[in-house]
Amino acid sequence: MKKLDAVGKQCPIPVIMSKQEVRAGTEIFSIDVDNEYAVENLKNYAESAEYSANVEDHDNIYTVTMSKNGSEAITKTEEKTTEEVAAPENYAIFVGNDILGNGSQELGTNLIRMFFFTLTQDEDIPKYILFMNNGVKLAMQDEQIIEHLQELESRGTEIYICGTCVNFYEIKNEIKVGKISNMYEIVEKMKKAHKVITL
Repeated sequence: MKKLDAVGKQCPIPVIMSKQEVRAGTEIFSIDVDNEYAVENLKNYAESAEYSANVEDHDNIYTVTMSKNGSEAITKTEEKTTEEVAAPENYAIFVGNDILGNGSQELGTNLIRMFFFTLTQDEDIPKYILFMNNGVKLAMQDEQIIEHLQELESRGTEIYICGTCVNFYEIKNEIKVGKISNMYEIVEKMKKAHKVITL
């Protein structure tokens, strides 16, 4: 049985590690984590992926063993219609700030880094990422986020940076990823997307 070590790793990394095994067709594997939040997230993911989850506690190190539920998962996958498989909706992400949420600057910075990392781990990536106001600074000041954005861009995501905002903050020469654009083009991309997620 394959064993994964996610001790010390923040969510959603344990779930992402498990998701990679499920995608690879691994029928049974275990993953070690060190907090109950990760355990609950893994149990929820196992249920959605048609796996069973068994949890063992060894001095606050939790081993979650996930095993595929027979042929039920295959049967449900085969029942998907052609339309569901062939026509996923594209979406845009609108970023108006350089942190995620309100409150702690430190927490908000960590959360937005984790947000963009999580996007890179999924097959369903956004069609557009649109940066405006303080959000444009993410395309210049945070190396982790820039790396994630570059990966998304290499996979087909179009990244647009508000030119008015860049000029306001006087950072035009510091933008490291994406295309410096304008309000008209950004609005057009929003209109073309099936849905827009605002951070």
